[in-house]
Amino acid sequence: MKPCLLCRGARGLCGESPCPLYSVWHVAEEIKIPNSSILEAPSPPSVFVSWTDYPKVRVAPSVSVGDGDAWMYDAPEKWLDLSLDEILKMRLSLVRGYMTIEVGKPMLIEDLRLIASSARSVDLELKFAKPPRPEVKLDINSPPLGPAGIVEKLKIVDEPMIEKPVEKVLSDGGLKASEAVIQLYSSGIPVSRIQRIFSVGGLGLEGLRRIVPTRWSITAVDSIISKKLIEEVKRLPVIDSYLFFERRISRNTFIAIIAPHAWSYEWIEAWFPYTTWNPGAEVEIEGDWEGYRGRTTYASLGGCYYAARLATAEFMLRAGRQGTAILIREIYEGFFLPIGVWFVRENLRRMFESRPEKYDRLEEVLERLSRSTRLPLSTWLSESRLLRDLLTQARLEVKQL
Repeated sequence: MKPCLLCRGARGLCGESPCPLYSVWHVAEEIKIPNSSILEAPSPPSVFVSWTDYPKVRVAPSVSVGDGDAWMYDAPEKWLDLSLDEILKMRLSLVRGYMTIEVGKPMLIEDLRLIASSARSVDLELKFAKPPRPEVKLDINSPPLGPAGIVEKLKIVDEPMIEKPVEKVLSDGGLKASEAVIQLYSSGIPVSRIQRIFSVGGLGLEGLRRIVPTRWSITAVDSIISKKLIEEVKRLPVIDSYLFFERRISRNTFIAIIAPHAWSYEWIEAWFPYTTWNPGAEVEIEGDWEGYRGRTTYASLGGCYYAARLATAEFMLRAGRQGTAILIREIYEGFFLPIGVWFVRENLRRMFESRPEKYDRLEEVLERLSRSTRLPLSTWLSESRLLRDLLTQARLEVKQL
């Protein structure tokens, strides 16, 4: 990381101000944590479940000690128009109260299940063993987490607001977890809240409900919903032209190519040097894909693969057409903060709401792609299984003519 070593946050060699590496610490220093063992404050609602020491997990409700509407602090669907520093400030203003629970005993956190299911913020009183200590926890799948302490007692000060669709699945012990997820999504419950309810063991058959670590519940819900939507997408007619989408935001470029062929899907990430998951000096590229029949193994790219797949399937259903989807993400120098897969899901949702460029020939799309990415077209043709398949098919069609 030579440029960072030379700069050390003071010389602006990357062109970013303030220093991206220091941003999280600058924000953390601004957060004032009450030095008290008893804290009464609103929860967005927010409940985080750790994955370390599984099947014993730490379950942590959070309350806000920041300004503004607490509900926004755990509503990633509403964060796209905020700066990364604003998101950090919200997240690091959430104080977590940990308790350790066996995953097979969700009945022990019945109160937390109600909190996590609420459609509005809920005032809580947390009694800590010691005053919460300052902390910054960054996770590959979930948004950043702030201060934490061991909680001895939790009291709900006001009643959570549980909508009828949520209340129905919470009380239905004969409904499989996957079926409950689809019911909630179909009822208009935000994906982030479904993930929270799933995580605290609120869904599934009676006697089989389990507490699920937050990072697993996020990916599980994205996967369940997108798999169901893809079944519907496959019944749609094939799109009649190539579509090209592009979105640039926060040192990221997102691109989607929708080709006039039956459903298949690919997600590719290119991490440039000096970024979150690439401290080296060379660009690192990773991708995974699925054909018409789907996949039987877990995608190598994990949560981002399924979050992007969900946004893609939602778009095709709105458009009333299916197609072959190739999604590309370039992550540029200075993007150091792992803020969760919501960043992918919500940016792609926004991108797919924009008007696409339309092309009749694959060659035109490839030329357009070459003008949108820093990496050359040859790299994408080398890394993308579906682009190579499309190019082979186009050549066969030309030969047949």
